Amino acid sequence: MASMDMLSMSVPNYTYLFKFEEDFAAVERQQWMQQNWHTSFYYIGVYMVLIFGGQRYMATRERFELRNVLALWNFFLAVFSIVGAMRTVPELLFVLKNFGFHHSCCIAGHSYVPNSPVSGLWSYLFTMSKVPELMDTVFIVLRKQPLIFLHWYHHITVLIFTWFSFSDFIVTGRWFISMNYSVHAMMYSYYAFKALRYRVPRWISVAITSSQLAQMIVGCLVNLWAYHVKSNGGECEVSVLNIKLSLIMYFSYFVLFAHFFNKSYLTKKPARSASTGNMKKIE
Repeated sequence: MASMDMLSMSVPNYTYLFKFEEDFAAVERQQWMQQNWHTSFYYIGVYMVLIFGGQRYMATRERFELRNVLALWNFFLAVFSIVGAMRTVPELLFVLKNFGFHHSCCIAGHSYVPNSPVSGLWSYLFTMSKVPELMDTVFIVLRKQPLIFLHWYHHITVLIFTWFSFSDFIVTGRWFISMNYSVHAMMYSYYAFKALRYRVPRWISVAITSSQLAQMIVGCLVNLWAYHVKSNGGECEVSVLNIKLSLIMYFSYFVLFAHFFNKSYLTKKPARSASTGNMKKIE
């Protein structure tokens, strides 16, 4: 009886569980990813050809408006991200409350992949969603908007890293996935309203970019803690290679987002046309 009580305390009490969540085979998906994660490089190759070839193609052509399609696309990603956050953030908060920061960074327990069908499914959907999210850049190219380095660099590195990491079921993923779902919920909602030509207050775009910066800082701290534990011989269910790759990725994002924030919101601009917005489409 005592062991059953301990087990129930180590698992978040979801008020509902969908059938498709219960039926998700996390280990089978992990095995598939271990054999196929490198396929992400093929997606990246096609992506790079399409966006830079597309820019050359569009250079002498009129831009496409695509406003309604863009609004629908952003609305779909916003809903997906909101639901994803609702299914992953509770697990992270539960672990922090009951077991502490170290556990959240290093121990899967009964509440995380592969022992939890909810975490398993929504971690997998998060990983796979990085492929269709490449469409964000296609809209930028077809609408002839500025394509900044941060945008496409972020897309390609996140896709490769998430596919590589799912094959290992890294525990730090509970942080990365929860934060990214939450930020995307705000970001894609913002873009959906902007596509529909709603006047969104400037402070909202500032808040979203600030949350992106905060995400990068927390990502670095989580990786540094995991590395500290591993370096001192402690238990942490994430490889040193993954920690190093993740830390490099998050730190580079922080530098690029900090530059973007400074340029967009802190640096005074001499003049700005009505068609130019502060917040470009990045994640």
